[in-house]
Amino acid sequence: MSPNSKQPELKTLAAEGLWNNNPIFKQVLGICSTLAVTNLVLNTMVMCVALVFTLSFSAATVSVLRNYTPRNIRMMVETLIIAFYVIIVDVILKAYWPQMSGQLGPYVGLIITNCIIMGRCEACSNTSPVGKAFLDGLFNALGYSFILLIIATVRELLGMGTFLGYAAPYFSSQYFDKWIIMVMPPGAFFMLAIVTWIFRTIQSKNEEPGQ
Repeated sequence: MSPNSKQPELKTLAAEGLWNNNPIFKQVLGICSTLAVTNLVLNTMVMCVALVFTLSFSAATVSVLRNYTPRNIRMMVETLIIAFYVIIVDVILKAYWPQMSGQLGPYVGLIITNCIIMGRCEACSNTSPVGKAFLDGLFNALGYSFILLIIATVRELLGMGTFLGYAAPYFSSQYFDKWIIMVMPPGAFFMLAIVTWIFRTIQSKNEEPGQ
């Protein structure tokens, strides 16, 4: 396949993962981590990196083994593959960043059960070559990440008056009352609903005939 013929497929995979079929605002998947770790931008960034790594390499590995995995144990094998990469992330965090590991608590381990990862392994990796599976996982993980980072940025600014732990102009001043609800679970629900509504509205308008 020539490089030119690969470009349309790459653009399609990017558009599907980042926008058209975004895991959060379109499919409403991976909501546990959306609600659990988005009170701080730094925590969210670490979770996003962990998921990008896990989803990309899990998808590629499932694709490599797709012709050798018996159908009746396929999902068990996929879970083991995902767990392998999650354990790598968890061990690295505990060894080199124990403070962050403690802040994220069990949520790194729960990546194993994240339905985005299992869904992409089932939907794409089992039927696609390695390169396509890896890119599909990568773009879906990035689609997940940019929504989480938007939610985390708004929650930290409004709830704590900081960004990445540093005081933000105006939001940390005496003239701005911090919205404590934004760092509580209800704040995550509200932000998820607002972001989903905004992006689905934009998406629906772009899909209208004649637009």
